[in-house]
Amino acid sequence: MKIEKSKSLFSRAKNFIPGGVNSPVRAFKAVGGDPIFFKSAKGSKMVDEDGNSYIDMINSWGPMILGHANEMVEEAVIQAIQHSPSFGAPGEREVLIAELICEMVPSIDRVRMVNSGTEATMSAIRVARGYTGRDKFIKFEGCYHGHGDSFLIAAGSGAMTMGTPDSPGVTSGTAQDTLLAPFNDLEAVQKIVEENKGEVAAIIIEPVAGNMGCVLPKAGFLEGLRALCDAEGIVLIFDEVMTGFRLAKGGAQERLGVIPDMTTLGKIIGGGLPVGAYGGKKEIMDFVSPEGPVYQAGTLSGNPVAMAAGYTMLKYLFDHPETYGKLESNTKKIVAGYKESCEVLGLNYTINQIGSMYSMFFTDKEVFDLNTAKHADTQLFGKYFNLMLNRGIYLAPSQFETLFVSSVLSDQDIEDIIRANDDSLRDIIAS
Repeated sequence: MKIEKSKSLFSRAKNFIPGGVNSPVRAFKAVGGDPIFFKSAKGSKMVDEDGNSYIDMINSWGPMILGHANEMVEEAVIQAIQHSPSFGAPGEREVLIAELICEMVPSIDRVRMVNSGTEATMSAIRVARGYTGRDKFIKFEGCYHGHGDSFLIAAGSGAMTMGTPDSPGVTSGTAQDTLLAPFNDLEAVQKIVEENKGEVAAIIIEPVAGNMGCVLPKAGFLEGLRALCDAEGIVLIFDEVMTGFRLAKGGAQERLGVIPDMTTLGKIIGGGLPVGAYGGKKEIMDFVSPEGPVYQAGTLSGNPVAMAAGYTMLKYLFDHPETYGKLESNTKKIVAGYKESCEVLGLNYTINQIGSMYSMFFTDKEVFDLNTAKHADTQLFGKYFNLMLNRGIYLAPSQFETLFVSSVLSDQDIEDIIRANDDSLRDIIAS
């Protein structure tokens, strides 16, 4: 596989872009080698600048549920952009997608559009603080909620991959209001709340974590958080930037049957274009300006092109719930193939999977929080990643990122993924 053009572009990029990339995990630091620069994508495949084709297992980190360059979404974007890419003023599409989101997501009575998942989580915490009159909030080790200052404390994903879970530039004052708990440890959360009685505004969590790999909540954990928040007047926030509209049309909260007070969204509600949103109960969202005193604004919020793409995607999923059965079926076939290879070859492994999200960890231990995820053999994952890449399978370039399956994978794609996995694992054993 030739990647000369990607190498050349990366070399040029490093002269003008920090690290040569616009998001740290793309730098391939965790897996070795140089990043691949892509030129085009269609359906289940992406093509790099050197003409190499890959089956995509990231799908733009989640939103390409219907595959790349979906015709319906493309047509919606073309139609919208002919009327201007931005108004900086209200438009009908904002109303249409807001109505649809409120209908699809159980916890959302009102929703505010923003421009990224980071902006959504930052805003949700601000609203929760304004609503409760409290300053502190609880997050979970390994859960990543964007790069807002208050979230970059024991963060997962890129922060962990780069070895800087506590980023320089985050002030001690900011850190003091962020309380940390281990994922899946309800007793620890209860203790933190008791030690900070009457001071905790919110608990924010990825209901299914995707930034320490795919990590599922244990039975009763989310239900326990819900009961604790009810008892203590704490706002429960589900960060569904990854899981929203992916695990079900109502997100993880619909699938898992636990309804938060607020929800943050991103990625898919722009159909792949930059967008985010936060929403929740009417009485909480009525605290947002201009209705209430909590200020948040954005010139490009509700961008007409992003709204057109997102509405088209969400409306399709709303009208075709059978898509979720296909997504899960595709994922289970892949996971079954992985497990068979690992068992036959005698490799230590753990696979976590729910719906169309999954991760394979090179460890024989159960992975249920940040500490257990760190037991995975990251050096071995780096070898595995590059072997799969050379066989035309594009995985997330970090052990600590979940994979996302699209509904457009063909039977041949699935066979190719399973075969590439088996061949790569055999190469690892042979070496």
